[in-house]
Amino acid sequence: MSFIVPIVQGTGETQAIERLLWRIAQDAVPGATLRVNQPIRVKSGSFLNDTNERERHVLLAAAKARQANGSILILLDCEDDCPAVLGPRLLKQASAVAGNVPVLVTLAHREYETWFVAAAESLRGIEGMAGDVVSPPEPEVMRDAKGWLGRRLPHRYDPVTHQLEFTRHFDLQAARRVPSFDRLYRKIQSLLVSKARS
Repeated sequence: MSFIVPIVQGTGETQAIERLLWRIAQDAVPGATLRVNQPIRVKSGSFLNDTNERERHVLLAAAKARQANGSILILLDCEDDCPAVLGPRLLKQASAVAGNVPVLVTLAHREYETWFVAAAESLRGIEGMAGDVVSPPEPEVMRDAKGWLGRRLPHRYDPVTHQLEFTRHFDLQAARRVPSFDRLYRKIQSLLVSKARS
């Protein structure tokens, strides 16, 4: 069994991350067992820019993960930052604090909701999503994925209200055309496979 301690931002991610990881696990490695710890919620700006704040949360996650031979998953929105630059830097910083606990870093480019936009057709009718919604060609290029979703709903998009429900339904394979989601998918898949072999 694999055990993951997530570090996330936002109430929406806190509610949705367990379902997201479970769905990826079942899709990528059918029959795999995965347990997800209660997520540790952080403020992205403080976590990225305040060394003491980052170390405090990583140490907490590492202590929880160590109890079950688990791993840490850091999942944040990277907004306008380049994930290819920010991701490796954050991985290096967190790994130095976590010691022997494996750390995975995934940055949603630009937002978690970008993954929903990439698989928008699979959300038709969910929470009132327009029945003719079509995903744009390059979801990661656009800004304000939340606004894009909201304009196709009968009401404003609210992460607390919608993120978990959309996470339950969006097409994982369609979302994999977005590089940041594909990286998360492959990292979880690799973790599950390696745990199954050990």
